[in-house]
Formats: sequence, C-alpha cells, structure tokens
Amino acid sequence: MELRGRTALITGGARRVGRAITLALAGGGAHVVINYHTSAAEAESAAQEALRLGVRALPIQADVADPEQVRAMFAAANQQLGGVDILVNSSSLFKKTPFPTGDPGDWQRVTRILLDGAFYCANAAAPGMLEKGAGLIVNILDGAAWEPWPEYVAHCVGKAGLLALTRQLALELAPAVRVNGVAPGPVLPPPGSSPSRIAQIAQRTLLRRWGTPEDVAQAVLFLVGADYITGEVIVVDGGERWAHRQATPRAGG
Repeated sequence: MELRGRTALITGGARRVGRAITLALAGGGAHVVINYHTSAAEAESAAQEALRLGVRALPIQADVADPEQVRAMFAAANQQLGGVDILVNSSSLFKKTPFPTGDPGDWQRVTRILLDGAFYCANAAAPGMLEKGAGLIVNILDGAAWEPWPEYVAHCVGKAGLLALTRQLALELAPAVRVNGVAPGPVLPPPGSSPSRIAQIAQRTLLRRWGTPEDVAQAVLFLVGADYITGEVIVVDGGERWAHRQATPRAGG
C-alpha cells in the first residue's frame, strides 16, 4: 500500500508507543486520526507535530470500549478525512489484575479496551476498506500473547485474544484487507521503573539493550508496504523471547 495520501486512525495514538506510530505514519505522508481517551493535551501536541509534517491531523476523544463512541469517531473520520485506510489498534490499559478477585471491574475494563475495543474499531473500519478494495489493520500485541505474566490475568488474556483476532480477521477480510500484528518487547520502561530494573530488563534480551517506540513504528511502516503479508505478527523485542536459551545447556551437552 502506498502510504502517502492515505488516512490512518491510531487508537491510543497520543502517548508512548501510539504517539511514535502516529508520527511515523504522518512522516510517511499519511493523514492521521489520533484517538485518545483522557490525554487531550498529548493528543493536541501530537496533532500539531503531525501538521508540521505536512499532513492533516484530527484528534478525536473516544473510549474504544464503547461501541457507540467508536461509531461516532469513525463517522467523524469519514466526514472530515474521507474514510480510514489504515487502522492501528494500540489502546491498552496496563494494570495488575490478580486472581482470584472479589471485584471483576478491572478485568472487564482491561479486556474491553484490549479486545472489545479492537473488535469495535475493526468492525467500524472494515466496511469502508472493503468498499475501496484495500485496507490494513495492525494490532499492537506484546509477549503476553504467548505466555502468562503473574498478576496480569486480564492483560495476558486480552493480548492472547488480540492475537487470535488478528488471525481471524485476516481470514475474514481477505483478500482486500490485510490484518497483522506487531509485538513490542522492552521499548519503553513503565513509569517509576528504577535504574537497576531497567538495566536488568536490558540484559534479558539477546541485544542487551532496550529498543524504542520508533522501532515499533518502523515495523508498522514495514507492514504498510508489505503487500503479501497478512495474518502474521512481527516481534520487536531484541530477542527477549529467546535470550533464556543462552543459559540453557544444549541437549546432550
């Protein structure tokens, strides 16, 4: 897909990794719809930076867990920018959800954003993409899609579900619309991370360093132009998934 002149909608596109994706797409010539929930100042800042890159930018407040708000967001994008060609589902709520629990509220909120939100947005984007005969959906995953993390039940189940949704939508929307995923590893420390913790995580990768949000954005840009890839996931983790093998003796060794 040629990026220049297209319109991309990025959920959670005002902050952190989502912002990097927004600006990378804008830098490639795409008009951007910057979805945010509570980060109005950050969304406006990202929009101003995108405008300086010579594209149109539209910040829109919407809770992706609410299907009515999602429908209204896409209606505004269609009216003001002519429809969405690229959807990046980057919204998430990263918080602990220990199990068992006496209150399922956090479980519901996390999974509704991660899984229901991605479904609602893809469902709103797909008709226009199919009508045009082309489109791209990219879901932002992470390592929790493949292995559990203690005390993050909702996050891990949500990301695993998003991986399954990626493959299912690739099947349902082919051949006109491609659906892929990008799974970042350590690219941005959580707020409050200590220097020792940051260093420890870096040593947990094969490359012995942290990546950046821009590394994730570059993977998204690659998928825009990779017209023969669908139903796949690019892992951007510096080899974190395999680093433990360096300390594991080979069979028979």
